[in-house]
Amino acid sequence: QVQLAESGGGSVQAGGSTRLSCSAPPHTYINNCMAWFHQAPGKEREGVSCINRSGQTYYLFSVRGRFTISRDNAKNTVYLQMNSLKPEDTGMYYCAPADCGSYYTGKTPGNAWGQGTLVTVSS
Repeated sequence: QVQLAESGGGSVQAGGSTRLSCSAPPHTYINNCMAWFHQAPGKEREGVSCINRSGQTYYLFSVRGRFTISRDNAKNTVYLQMNSLKPEDTGMYYCAPADCGSYYTGKTPGNAWGQGTLVTVSS
C-alpha cells in the first residue's frame, strides 16, 4: 500500500554531486519518519539517512558531512543532496518510512519499496 517514487539518479564523476527526490503518499509522509536506503551491488540494503517529523536528521558515518536529507512538506517530498560522491556510493537508492532509531538496519515497516533510482559514481 506504500507508493513511493524515487528519482534523480544517474552517472556522476567522483567528487561530483546530485540530488535525489522521493515522493510519498501524504499519510506516509506526515505520520512517519522517512529514510534513504542504499544497496551497493552484491550487498545488503542499509539506511544512510533519516529525518523525523520534527526535522531532526540522522546519518550513517560513511555519508555524514557529504549527504544532506531534507523535506518539502508542501510537496510531500524528501530529498537527499549528495556531495563529494565516491565510487563506494554507487548503487540503488530507495526512500521509505523508517524508525530513525534503527533506519541503518535497512528495514521499513511493511517491507514495501518503490522502484528506486540508480546512482553510478565513476572514478
